[in-house]
Amino acid sequence: MGAAEIDELLADRSLQQVTGTAADGGPGLARAHQTFTSAQVLLANDPANAFVLAYDAARQACSALLAHQGLRPTAGGGHIAVERAVRAQFGAVFVAYGGLRRRRNEVEYPSHPDEAVAHDEAAAALDAVEAIMSAAEQLLPHLTLFRA
Repeated sequence: MGAAEIDELLADRSLQQVTGTAADGGPGLARAHQTFTSAQVLLANDPANAFVLAYDAARQACSALLAHQGLRPTAGGGHIAVERAVRAQFGAVFVAYGGLRRRRNEVEYPSHPDEAVAHDEAAAALDAVEAIMSAAEQLLPHLTLFRA
């Protein structure tokens, strides 16, 4: 199922293939860890921004996995392409990414000016992102370039 989803994302130009240093997920995973640390610092006093940064760390970790396969989301595919690709290929722990993505959109583009993120919600997001990053760390060394 995963390969078919990637083929579809490539065919509709939601993903593109990359080579060389762009196909190294290591730097992206390191960036995800830095972003996650920043989110942890903000949690106590700024849960909304902690949530947004937690989501960014998840996206960076997921994008690192794709990069290691020689894949990158296009402007047209964006965050949804990342979600579809990791869910199709890597399973359960990455399902949380979709909920984080949707909630991050609500926070960043609120339909109500008083859209708030509670401390507990941001803390739960950090827990989910930590699981995503841990899974990404375990997967990354086993990934190869996606076949064309």
